[in-house]
Amino acid sequence: MFFFSLLSFGANAQITHASQGRLDENATEVLKKAAARFDKNVSFTVTMTVLDSKKQEKAHQSAQVRYNKGKYRLTLPDQELICDGTTVWHWNKTAKEVTINNMVDDDIDLLNPGRLLAGYGKSFKAKYIRTDDDGTAIVDLQPRSTRSFHKIRLFINEEDGLLRRMEVHKYDSGRENYDITDFKRASNAASQFTFDTAKHPDVEVIDMR
Repeated sequence: MFFFSLLSFGANAQITHASQGRLDENATEVLKKAAARFDKNVSFTVTMTVLDSKKQEKAHQSAQVRYNKGKYRLTLPDQELICDGTTVWHWNKTAKEVTINNMVDDDIDLLNPGRLLAGYGKSFKAKYIRTDDDGTAIVDLQPRSTRSFHKIRLFINEEDGLLRRMEVHKYDSGRENYDITDFKRASNAASQFTFDTAKHPDVEVIDMR
C-alpha cells in the first residue's frame, strides 16, 4: 500500500513559492521533448525507493505500468491501480475487493507522467540545471504553491527525450526516487484501462464516487 499512498502529496509544509518569472527556454525544450514520448501507447517499469533524511532506504517496490494519454494501469504482485482518465479502480487481489473513486484533477500525479510533463506550467516553475556527460539533462520543477516537497528533479535523455528518473525532494531531506526502465511502445487495448466487474464476480465492489 505504501506505493499508492506515497503518490499523493499533502500540503503540510512551509514553502517559499516559486514566482512566475521568465520562462526557462532550455527547460521548456527538454520537457516538451519528454512529453512527446508519452503521446502514444507505452509500457515501462517504475521502481520507487523511499529514503529517509539520512538517505537510508525505507522502502523499495517495482511495478509494471501501461500508459496511454493519461490512462494507466499499474500492476503489483497483489494489487492493481487502473485509471481510464475519469475513474480510478484500486484492485486489492488479496482482499478480493476493488475500490472505485473519481480521478482527482491534480497534475502532480507521478503515475501520469505525460500529464505532468505537458501541463507542468500550471503548478510548477521549470529550471534547467545542467546536462551531464552521458547526455542526461537535469530539470527541476519547483512548486508555485504549498506542497510537502520543495522540488521534483527530472532526469531526461536530452537527445531522445526519454524520462529516466524522477526525484521528489522533501523538506526534511528525505526523498522518493522513481526510476523508469524498459520503456517501449505497446499495444494497449481500451479494456486495459478499466476494471470489468462482470469478469470478476468474486470481487467485492466498494464505490466511493
